Amino acid sequence: QFLKQLGIHPDWQFVDVYGMEPELLSMVPRPVCAVLLLFPITEKYETFRTEEEERIKAKGQDVKSSVYFMKQTINNACGTIGLIHAIANNRDKMNFETNSSLKRFLEDSLSMTPEERAKYLETFEAIRVTHESSAHEGQTEAPSIDEKVDLHFIALVNVGGHLYELDGRKPFPINHGETSDDSFLEDAIEVCKKFMERDPEELRFNAIALSAA
Repeated sequence: QFLKQLGIHPDWQFVDVYGMEPELLSMVPRPVCAVLLLFPITEKYETFRTEEEERIKAKGQDVKSSVYFMKQTINNACGTIGLIHAIANNRDKMNFETNSSLKRFLEDSLSMTPEERAKYLETFEAIRVTHESSAHEGQTEAPSIDEKVDLHFIALVNVGGHLYELDGRKPFPINHGETSDDSFLEDAIEVCKKFMERDPEELRFNAIALSAA
C-alpha cells in the first residue's frame, strides 16, 4: 500500500520474513533486493554502535560512491528512511509512475549529501504526508513525532556486490562484505542474526524483504 501511494508499480512487494531458518527463508519470493530490519534500541546496542563507529573511523572501510545514503533528522521517520534507502539503492529495478513523489525526491536528491537529503525530506510534503497517514493506519494511535520510540528500522541492500547496512542514525553506511543477487537474502539475514545475538533477551525483532511480486 505504502509503495503504491509513493507511485511505484506493484512488481515489487514487501513480505514478512517469518524466521531465519533455511526452510522459512525458502518461502520468501525471489529475487530479494532489500531487507528492512526492525529492532529495539537498547543500551547494549548503543554501546556497540559507538564502538563500531570508532573502529570504522580508525580503520576505514570501502563504501562505493553509488550507495545512496541519507541521515535521519525527523523523529520516528526511520521506517520511511529505511524504505527510501531500500528503493533508492534499487531504483534501476523499480518501475515508477510518471508522477511518483518518491521518484521526484530521488531525482532531486541524487547529487545531495546525506545531510542535505535529510533536510530536503523535512520539507518534502508528499512523502511526509504519506508517512504520517501510513503511521496512522494499523494503529489506534500513531506515535507523536516527539514521542520516544525505542524501535528502529534499518535497510540492508546490495550495491555493486557488497552488502551495506543503511541507518540514518549512523554517520555512514556500514559495509558488511561481499554478497550476490543469489545469496543476498541469506547474507542479509546473517547480519540480522548478529543484531539478535547482541540482545538475546529481546524479542522485538522483525525482518521484511523487498521481493519480486
